[in-house]
Amino acid sequence: MTTTARPRDAIRELRGRFRGALLRPGEEGYYEARQVWNGAIDRRPALIARCAGTDDVVTAVRFARDRDLPLSVRGGGHSVVGHAVCDDGVVIDLSQLKAVAVDPAARVARAAGGLLWSELDLATQRHGLATTGGSVSSTGIGGVTLGGGFGHLMRRHGLTVDNLRAVDLVTADGERLRVDAAHEPELFWALRGGGGNFGIATAFEYDLHPVGPIVLGGPVFWSLDQAPDVLRVLREFAPGAPDELGVMLVANLAPPLPFLPPERYGTPVFGLVLTWCGDIAAGLRAIAPLRSIGTPIGDLVRPTPYRAVQSLLDGSAARGAASHWRSHRLPDLSDGVIDTIVERVSSITSPLSLLNGWMIGGAVSRVDPSATAIGERETGFELRTIAVWQPGAPDADRHTAWVRDGWEALRAHSAGRQYATFLADEGAAGVRAAYGDQLARLVAVKDRYDPTNVFRLNANIAPSGGTR
Repeated sequence: MTTTARPRDAIRELRGRFRGALLRPGEEGYYEARQVWNGAIDRRPALIARCAGTDDVVTAVRFARDRDLPLSVRGGGHSVVGHAVCDDGVVIDLSQLKAVAVDPAARVARAAGGLLWSELDLATQRHGLATTGGSVSSTGIGGVTLGGGFGHLMRRHGLTVDNLRAVDLVTADGERLRVDAAHEPELFWALRGGGGNFGIATAFEYDLHPVGPIVLGGPVFWSLDQAPDVLRVLREFAPGAPDELGVMLVANLAPPLPFLPPERYGTPVFGLVLTWCGDIAAGLRAIAPLRSIGTPIGDLVRPTPYRAVQSLLDGSAARGAASHWRSHRLPDLSDGVIDTIVERVSSITSPLSLLNGWMIGGAVSRVDPSATAIGERETGFELRTIAVWQPGAPDADRHTAWVRDGWEALRAHSAGRQYATFLADEGAAGVRAAYGDQLARLVAVKDRYDPTNVFRLNANIAPSGGTR
């Protein structure tokens, strides 16, 4: 039931029941609290509820729901389209929920919903353990996990959702649920890939695996004219690649890094970021065919801390820079795909922009597609075209057009599907492309737990009654 209390009176009453900070426009800290990772997002919520615990989350959900206010959920704030913050509504901010506990004997971690991947990795790596996720260390665990969860370990240990044991959830009714395979199993299925559509995850439990603290990893870069040779070798290498090997693709204008020749700075380059989670000597032998292609201009693959590998791309996702992306699932690196990659990097519009992708397969593709909500798990590649520029630049449209043009150029080569974790502004069509045959089952879960679409600021799975 919608309340008719005046806004000022309602906020005063809320403050008496809320342990965390409540920030309104004009109040100290409000401006900083409404900023998210993507500097292109400029929204002004009516209230930011910075929660101090799960009770605060429950209180804030009920407050927003009873007043029919838009509600967004902020963990790491890394949604490229700014789902974490809304105009004229309530932001439920989890960024202060930082508790983490690791049981090294059971190889399990319990982590609060506001944790970043760098913080989770710090806790687990003290015990030489890790779980898949977070190739940019400043991303929040919530968005990555609920969207599926890519990372350097996925070919060996599966996606993040494959390592998820349980979720503590606050529903649209403001109820608290423990969700796992034994309790609310259909909801547990939906949470593993269905995003933030079904509630607010205040805590996660993960399976951990022996990883590090030292792994074999790092980037190898070539000049762009060698990219076709590298990609053709990778195309032949991928089907038989060992599970222990994670491969990330990066193509951009060479940044001023000390392991690259200065004369290459600012020129188009193509790179592979390799991560081997196994015996280092065996890893050196396994990746030798990739490192020996052509004449690399920089090779930083060596025994290195796993946490350092996890932060290698942090510079490409600096907080405050404006960004936009689109992605495709590619069954293969066909000659047409290779030509498009080269053309896209050659026509890049910003020195900060890049193409970034993953080699899929291994443990990821051996999981039954019906086991989680992410959809099909075929082998192949995922590739994003990512524009990054200085916020406020007058030519922002030129950078976003570069993304859209690249996405269109790759469409003919794609599998016709997308990973939900990389959806941007594709709307309902993107949701259908992400979930395919799983969508009807997800809608049924939505109908049960959020029939009025309270949690709609996301890659939205609309209830059967429609969207607001």
